[in-house]
Amino acid sequence: MRVLLFTGKGGVGKTTAAAATAAAIAGRGHKTLVLSCDPAHSLADALGVPLGAEPVEIDNGLAALQVDTQLRFEQRWAALQRYLADLFARGGVDPLQAEELTVLPGAEELVALLEVRDQAASGRWDVLVVDCAPTAETLRLLALPDALGWYLERVFPTHRRVLRALRLTRLGGAALPGEAVLDAFTALQEELADVRGLLAEPTTTSVRLVLTPESVVLAESRRTLTSLALYGYRVDSVLANRVFPDGDGWLGGWARSQAEQLARLRASVGDLPVRTLGYRAAEPVGLPALLEVAAELYGEDDPLGPAGVEELVSVRADGDGYVLDLVLPLADRADVELGRTGDDLVLTVAGHRRMLSLPSVLRRCTVGGAAYADGRLAVRFRPDPELWPAP
Repeated sequence: MRVLLFTGKGGVGKTTAAAATAAAIAGRGHKTLVLSCDPAHSLADALGVPLGAEPVEIDNGLAALQVDTQLRFEQRWAALQRYLADLFARGGVDPLQAEELTVLPGAEELVALLEVRDQAASGRWDVLVVDCAPTAETLRLLALPDALGWYLERVFPTHRRVLRALRLTRLGGAALPGEAVLDAFTALQEELADVRGLLAEPTTTSVRLVLTPESVVLAESRRTLTSLALYGYRVDSVLANRVFPDGDGWLGGWARSQAEQLARLRASVGDLPVRTLGYRAAEPVGLPALLEVAAELYGEDDPLGPAGVEELVSVRADGDGYVLDLVLPLADRADVELGRTGDDLVLTVAGHRRMLSLPSVLRRCTVGGAAYADGRLAVRFRPDPELWPAP
């Protein structure tokens, strides 16, 4: 099973790249589902067919769907939604307003992730190609499993025990949540762990970053590469779209500018493949046009690409202590902040934060320093003499 996530700044052509890649993979005999988490619904436009919340067959081995986040939310957490609506109603909120307030912040992104998990677990597909929302939304989406999982794991178990002890008790005139609501939270915690396991496995999931060779887009893409690595997601290639051919006049000037940006991109990403797609006079719509796009992008190469092997986070023994290594490409050292709270390492890079649960051996250590070089953050740990038995 493979999962390919496509993201990029809005308007760079990520939906076209995702649909073309899915079509090419299916053409090689893999049962492929391309699904869109982008509320813009551009996937249906690119394929030239209407899509719904269930897979629609496009061609032999190729299907597509548009995630209906509201429907999926209602199906999964109806008990939780009813409890919240009742809670607001008891507080005097108008029923219609209460209904709106039960749509939790981040619910759309969360449901989209769970749909990916469900389709992967269905056993129907060899490959999932996910057309993600634009970059900022995608980063928020991919940070959710860690963030919500961390909260539910540490906070909710205690709350659950207290609430069960107070069953049938009312506080402030509002009924405490029943067993169905508690079960909904427990199920959410388990599902988030499944999602994280699926998306963070380098042999299963990788990200393809789509951009256009412009300085502003390139700057955002470099930050995205850093943030994706911070959250533990492997990027397997960069796709540069709308590349102008050499020419005279203003077109030649634009082409030379793009060539400079592409050279900067290749120099900064090292061994990461950079594939290019030429500018087209008309948007590619429909399967034949998308297959032409894929042929230009991948040539004779397999559009599925090899599975990853490198772990983005690893721990190694070093002298009398340990070192935690984190792959963190293209980061500015001044933007990297490091802290610790309990059993978690808190990493912040340019405003993006990750709570990284430490393995047991490092929980009994103190942080002895950190260094960033060559795209890697190395955090040194020394055994805490109060927690390690004397030899």
